[in-house]
Amino acid sequence: MKRFLVLSLAAAMLFAASAALAQTKVISITQIVEHPALDNARKGFMDGLKEAGVDAKFNVHIAQGNSATNVQIAGQMLDEKPNLVLAIATPGAQVCAQKIKDIPVLFTAVSDPVGAGLVKSMQAPGGNLTGMTDMPPVDKQIELIKTILPKTATVGIVYNAGEANSVSQVNAVKAAAAPLNIKIVEATVANSGGVYQAAKSLVGKCDAVYIPLDNTVVSAFESLVKVCDENKLPLFSSDNESVGKGAIAALAVDYYAMGKQTAAMGKKILDGAKPADLPVESLKNLDIHLNLKAAKAQGVTIPEAVVAKAVKKFE
Repeated sequence: MKRFLVLSLAAAMLFAASAALAQTKVISITQIVEHPALDNARKGFMDGLKEAGVDAKFNVHIAQGNSATNVQIAGQMLDEKPNLVLAIATPGAQVCAQKIKDIPVLFTAVSDPVGAGLVKSMQAPGGNLTGMTDMPPVDKQIELIKTILPKTATVGIVYNAGEANSVSQVNAVKAAAAPLNIKIVEATVANSGGVYQAAKSLVGKCDAVYIPLDNTVVSAFESLVKVCDENKLPLFSSDNESVGKGAIAALAVDYYAMGKQTAAMGKKILDGAKPADLPVESLKNLDIHLNLKAAKAQGVTIPEAVVAKAVKKFE
């Protein structure tokens, strides 16, 4: 009888352990490169799932900007047999779309999901992927530049022409700048090592520099700031995190908040929703961040009306 009770107790403990293990969700994350915006999106996602009561084991992979590594990560994630994959930024999401067919894939920080070939439409993704776009309101961003620098006639843009999200955003900037009679001067790079020279090529050719949501350029933002500081060239960014690193201003989404909203979508999928049925979402709340120290270094006086609207100021 005693032996029977011991065996029963062991079986119950084993069952309980198995049940707990089954409740733990395995989530594989791929991120093309580390920089503050993408890091905050990842942290917001992980915090958001925890707050939603999801018991999750996260396998985080960083491609460090390497295309070959980006592809290898997709294979590694398949071996992990996750319940859900999160792809942060366009390059990782595109590889997941090609390699992962039977596991739901959520993306975040992707500017143009349709143009990147990830979904059929924003309202009806139609496949195995859905997520959040971080396409910024480029028209309002250009207006912000014009408000701070009313005489701006030419804006320089440094970006990686190999990043689909950047190409899409640059085209949107051109469309937004035309009615304001602002000319766009482009300087493209193939990798982060080329950012400094690309920025140097814009000196004397533009009144301000604008940086899209370009992972290659943002990962080498310090070299861009160096050129702009040395040449009194006002620098504006598409993400708030780059303001703290030396851009004068940004009107942009909060990537941590975007990560948390992405987590809410992830919770729905883990509860049984299909990515095909979840429309691509965007973050509606935009904040102005200012770096008054950077403005002084780059020879700019920000109007008091803009300063008064800023949610965050670096001084």
